[in-house]
Amino acid sequence: MADKKQLLFWISALSLGAVLGLLHINWVNELANFVASVYTRLFQILAAPTIALAIVTTLSSLGMQKDMGRIFRRTITYTLLTTVCSALVGLGLYFIIRPDSLPEQIVNLGIASTVEGVKPESSIYDHILSVIPTNMVQPFLEGNVLSILLLAASVGLGLSVMRESDAKKTLVNMVNGLQDLLFILIKALVRTLPLGIVAFAAQLTASHVEGLGGALGKYVLVILGGNIIQFFVVLPLFLLARGLNPLYILKGMAPAVLMAFFTKSSAATLPVTMQSAEQNLNVKQKVSRFVLPICTTINMNGCAAFILVTSLYVMQNGGLISFEEPLVSLLPTLMLWLAISVITAIGNAGVPMGCYFLTFSLMSGIGAPLSIMGIILPIFTVIDMVETAENVWSDSCVCNMVNKDMV
Repeated sequence: MADKKQLLFWISALSLGAVLGLLHINWVNELANFVASVYTRLFQILAAPTIALAIVTTLSSLGMQKDMGRIFRRTITYTLLTTVCSALVGLGLYFIIRPDSLPEQIVNLGIASTVEGVKPESSIYDHILSVIPTNMVQPFLEGNVLSILLLAASVGLGLSVMRESDAKKTLVNMVNGLQDLLFILIKALVRTLPLGIVAFAAQLTASHVEGLGGALGKYVLVILGGNIIQFFVVLPLFLLARGLNPLYILKGMAPAVLMAFFTKSSAATLPVTMQSAEQNLNVKQKVSRFVLPICTTINMNGCAAFILVTSLYVMQNGGLISFEEPLVSLLPTLMLWLAISVITAIGNAGVPMGCYFLTFSLMSGIGAPLSIMGIILPIFTVIDMVETAENVWSDSCVCNMVNKDMV
């Protein structure tokens, strides 16, 4: 009964925010933007220490828990399977819907209007180096999730091989105490979250209720359609195959999915995701606090589909690939970009617009017309919301499947 009341409360907050946004009252919009920014920053404050402490506490006990390796293997397996499926769904829809190429004048219009100043020209070596910090503090100041994960894993593994001593017990107890304190803060923030949902919903409806049609209509349909199919069909099938009830899991993870939709950040949503899994679905702490931080970084279903579909669309507009050719001749290229999209998505840091800039970098590297990326940019906010919600829903599914496997 409590879960039903909470879900009803969240839906009511969502509806109220949507109505307020549609009124287009300036002071209401300004207040909504302010409140939404406050909540986003509060969760960003908690995101980095949540990831670090969760990984450290879990890995520090690696030597004492024989099933931790099994948890890791299951997490990687489910992550790869769901990510590949997501990319395949996007690829299949692309062939069914066949997005039209943009008119040349629209492509040229995008060059001056939206691409200027968005030029992430970096090689794969630069991307790897960006993960390796120059000091222990830098990743937390910059919010670099991959660097934080690297540091946390190093510290956790170091503690796991450290000889049993009073010093080790003190360090482990301190980390566990900090994590308990962090979760008290998270629970307090989650209780006030309906206010944030009202603000996020008002902000969204006031800013993005128009503009999804036109020349990009079929492209947007492929992206959003793929996300919807993955969300409501593919992932529930994975859960059913493991003997889990998709509706029950979705109800329990609803706070995290909604938070992801509005923040557009898997990393910022992680505190809510972990709290929902543990409190609403009784997922074991050793599973949730190990699986979810890893999934936040590497389990990017929506991102893989976006990278693949957008890359194909940009290359199509640039004349680098033609879908008029027989499928047999296109197959090697499609499989190559399928692999690239999955691998690149796994390297995404779970931050807002991460998929966009990764795709931009890929297209820059092959000489594709970057003006198309500029035209996509204004609508990416909505796309990013949907795919981030899908990413967190996928994280939740992987976590619950691994938890079931540990029974």
